[in-house]
Amino acid sequence: MTDAFIYDAARTPRGKGRPDGALHEVTSVALSARLLNAVKSRNGIEGAAIEDVIWGNVTQVGEQGGCLARSAVLLSDLDQSIPGLSINRFCASGMEAVNLAANQIRGGAGRAYIAGGVEMMSRVAMGSDGAAIAVDPSLAMKAGFVPQGISADLIATEFGFTRQQADALAVESQRRAAAAWAEGRFQRSIVPVLDQNGLTILERDEYLRPETTAQTLAALKPAFKDMGEAMPGFDRVALMKYPHLERIEHIHHAGNSSGIVDGAAAVLVGNAEFGRAQGLKPRARIRATARIGTDPTIMLTGPVPVTERILRDSGMAISDIDLFEVNEAFASVVLRFQQAFDVDPSLVNVNGGAIAMGHPLGATGAILIGTLLDELERSDKTVGLATLCIASGMGAATIIERV
Repeated sequence: MTDAFIYDAARTPRGKGRPDGALHEVTSVALSARLLNAVKSRNGIEGAAIEDVIWGNVTQVGEQGGCLARSAVLLSDLDQSIPGLSINRFCASGMEAVNLAANQIRGGAGRAYIAGGVEMMSRVAMGSDGAAIAVDPSLAMKAGFVPQGISADLIATEFGFTRQQADALAVESQRRAAAAWAEGRFQRSIVPVLDQNGLTILERDEYLRPETTAQTLAALKPAFKDMGEAMPGFDRVALMKYPHLERIEHIHHAGNSSGIVDGAAAVLVGNAEFGRAQGLKPRARIRATARIGTDPTIMLTGPVPVTERILRDSGMAISDIDLFEVNEAFASVVLRFQQAFDVDPSLVNVNGGAIAMGHPLGATGAILIGTLLDELERSDKTVGLATLCIASGMGAATIIERV
């Protein structure tokens, strides 16, 4: 098979996902087009050098509806002969876009792709598309649907994680993210967002709260306790699947869960021929990709079985991986990953994660890959794995290797 290489990775800063957030006035298509233009100019892309733009976004309704990828191409400076494909694998949409591009290249379908995603959560509310698993009673009952926060608390209960452990992980995420920004670790990938007059709207992640301490987090009320315990309550639904548990321990709150933010990310993926033609040096090879389905009630455990699958399929062991990016959708997701593989926490989310900087749903998977690549280069390490939990019970993973 043809090798698929990463030539560039770029992202916007993440803005607070609310009306007073810095990016609130920017549409999804405009932010996407600006990032596509950045990839184009950074890499000297002209004409039809790109086979396709594969773009993930989760809430595909309103201004994020239609084929947002094609709309972004047309608004950008890319050649109009380049098509666009919008995809949705919930929180892994940005990663799945990159994986799909890589596998197209590996199979000989095109020399280069721009892949990634966007989510403007301040403008298009999460869940406003009316997902069937949440609103269709026949499906919800069959699947044992509960909101993600209940699933996160179910993971904590099932695998024995405490509120103190979750809060400690959150504080460390904030500390690492603040240190990474202070040391310029995101410098290579960040594309500042400018207005039409060339004035800077946002040039660094806006959601960070570096002043966070264990004491401040301890004062927060569990966010999902009321919805879980109210009659008939989602806790009862979860306990029907997990009857060996007496009750659900509600440990998650806004401080140890991912932040709602706006943002976009892109990865330039191509074969060796593309790199030679463009005069570009590959930064990493996409060594393996994987996806999996899991129990839709506990929902967020996907990073564990999908990592087992990708390691098995690639003939690797967990000890072969130098660094890990595990999306911090909720603290218990990362704690479970570390527990399952006995991974040194110092190797996981070295520069903080979504608890500190936010989780722009359709973009996060591509952000993780870019962050992982930057850190492999900075720390002079070789192999990294990025993985996410996914709504309705799925997992996705990508292994990259520096070249």
